[in-house]
Amino acid sequence: MHIVVFVTAKDEQEAGKIAEGLVQNKLIACANIVSGIKSVFRWEGKVDRAQECLLILKSKKTLFSKIVKTVKSLHSYDTPEIIALPIVEGSKGYLDWMDGSVAKS
Repeated sequence: MHIVVFVTAKDEQEAGKIAEGLVQNKLIACANIVSGIKSVFRWEGKVDRAQECLLILKSKKTLFSKIVKTVKSLHSYDTPEIIALPIVEGSKGYLDWMDGSVAKS
């Protein structure tokens, strides 16, 4: 099963480091980095706000645990957002490209 994984990062530099590490290790086929995300969240009992970057990662479900491990090793947050959603449909050519770009599971 193909998945999209969302990860927030503190800035573009950290997001780029995470994306490059995942692509180099063939854990994701592609990463989009979206700057200017404004996050509102509860942390340590109070409401907080932050400017962040959002990574949109494309991969396979079988690689998710390795993605989590790699993101945590490269991320500055104690508890980074790492969530996956299934891709229920996609163009055959793109999904084939994804399959050829990630490690065999």
